[in-house]
Amino acid sequence: MRIFVVVGHKATTQPSFSLEDIPGTSGRLDILCRSVTAAFVLSHGIRKDVLVYLVLLGGEIPKTIRLVGETLRHLNPDERTTAALLKKALAVEATPEWAMSTSGIFVRTGGLEKLLEDLKQRSVRLVYLREDGRDFRCLKDEPLEREMAFVLGDHTGMTAEEESLLASAGAEVVALGPTSLHADHCIVVTNWLLDTNAFMSDCG
Repeated sequence: MRIFVVVGHKATTQPSFSLEDIPGTSGRLDILCRSVTAAFVLSHGIRKDVLVYLVLLGGEIPKTIRLVGETLRHLNPDERTTAALLKKALAVEATPEWAMSTSGIFVRTGGLEKLLEDLKQRSVRLVYLREDGRDFRCLKDEPLEREMAFVLGDHTGMTAEEESLLASAGAEVVALGPTSLHADHCIVVTNWLLDTNAFMSDCG
């Protein structure tokens, strides 16, 4: 299972945003919508072996939305359709326990710290994608059998506090290259690298 975690620092936790103006009314939820598309959508289907967590921090109480490829339905390549699915999830009364909104989509209260605790219990290999990390292609030097969770920030990056949480959780800092990329582009590249087994045998 490939796991992607995207943190939306201004992303709304309420369903009141307009589908006619997603960037302007949702706290840039459009960035998270594009990340969902990048993680799941193939030319003629969706990836069943992908799990996405969207951490929404733009409200009084943080919320996390979980999308499960194996049971995900009604996901199309366009941003509006994805936003509509997230809007339905945010309309569900959220509690600390997961609640399903539509097939394959769940929501609960809680932010990054709570999610990292869950991933630790799942014994995943935690990877924080950042430009100054070691080359992604060198991950081949270590076991890839474990589930991997890739953590990405939005257009504002990650805060120092969040980076401290990631470090405490044992996250490896790994780079896709020296250039800063959009979150959805990072996900596309990561999927390609894993799909093609594009790793280096000699990392020095």
